[in-house]
Amino acid sequence: MSVQETTTLHNGVKMPWLGFGVFKVKDGEEVVNSVKAALETGYRSIDTAAIYGNEVGVGQAIAESNVPREELFITTKVWNSHHGYEETLAAFDESLQKLGLDYLDLYLIHWPLPSEGKYVDTWRALEKLYRDGRVRAIGVSNFKVHHLEEVIEKGEITPMVNQVEYHPQFNQRKLHDFCKKHNIQLEAWSPLMQGGLLQHPVLVEIAEKHNKSTAQVIIRWDIQNGVVTIPKSINPKRIAENADVFDFELSQEDRNAINALNQDQRMFADPDEFDRI
Repeated sequence: MSVQETTTLHNGVKMPWLGFGVFKVKDGEEVVNSVKAALETGYRSIDTAAIYGNEVGVGQAIAESNVPREELFITTKVWNSHHGYEETLAAFDESLQKLGLDYLDLYLIHWPLPSEGKYVDTWRALEKLYRDGRVRAIGVSNFKVHHLEEVIEKGEITPMVNQVEYHPQFNQRKLHDFCKKHNIQLEAWSPLMQGGLLQHPVLVEIAEKHNKSTAQVIIRWDIQNGVVTIPKSINPKRIAENADVFDFELSQEDRNAINALNQDQRMFADPDEFDRI
């Protein structure tokens, strides 16, 4: 396996198991250099979002790279302030323009935004974009089981991806099982818990056994669990290190020890309570 190894979404589109996230990476030189470093390392999946404010820089890095567009898998997300059918269509156009692309590989609803109650209308806009061939796959982010159930019931297309907080202390077992049942690919954001797990003694011990870093062990655990993952770094050495996870395998004993770290505890907002516009 390699950094370009893919899983196949339920519509037949191939998505890399490992992507490069740019959350909190500053637009301009910082994000341009980071994305270029990732592409040079071999990453082909880049994950951004309208709210990150760095779509222009991501697009610049793509344009200046020598990687053919058809080899790339570019994801962005519609923000809470653009929920609704027409609003989402306009937000998609704006993101596409900033990225300088003709189409997207994956477009996600960033949060369900429960108080607005518009995410089904937003989903219908994504369905239109998909049918029109402007995006190769559509999905959601931060959706819990009941949000997914409503979209599946009221929409016409089952989401292909659900990107959520996922790490050894919050492994979302119930949600993961639901997604597998409905052929929805689970994807992890903040897989390293923003560095909060890197000194955990259980992970350190497993990492030493495999002569790997704790970050590499966590990323490998994601992939062996069938979860796409998008670690983020602006350090070229760390970017390369995070991709070097395809030459070893965690044993069932290793995986059981990591699974036992689960506390069902979020680090970040509960999607049922997060209503920030």
